[in-house]
Amino acid sequence: MSWYNKRLAKSIWVFHVSASPCNNCDIEILDLLTPKYDVERFGIKLVGSVRHADAILLSGIINDKVSPKVARIYQQAPKPVYVIGFGTCPATGCCFKQTHNKDYEQGHPIPIDLYIPGCPPKPEAMIAGVAKLMEVLNA
Repeated sequence: MSWYNKRLAKSIWVFHVSASPCNNCDIEILDLLTPKYDVERFGIKLVGSVRHADAILLSGIINDKVSPKVARIYQQAPKPVYVIGFGTCPATGCCFKQTHNKDYEQGHPIPIDLYIPGCPPKPEAMIAGVAKLMEVLNA
């Protein structure tokens, strides 16, 4: 295991990228910061710059308009960076799958390492998903 993964296993800083969502996932992400869930006690911290992030939390579909912006954000992140697809939209496109401005046959402009399913996923699922990522990094 590299020294970087050992550091991530204790604390992971997450940058949220909102790529054309319906905002249901965004509300659940904000719920993670409330005292009820308090994800910072697990070492998960939401940061304001991708340059400080260990992981990118992606919500919404990556359509043709935001695709170059999401790719540029991914390029700006220090490597290795892990991408977490939050919700059904990054995984399958959900109800936006047949839209005119997204071709899901082309795939994603960035690699997604972990999917957290649900529309929207509950905060408990988000905590479990990031804990699973930290467990994989710890192995």
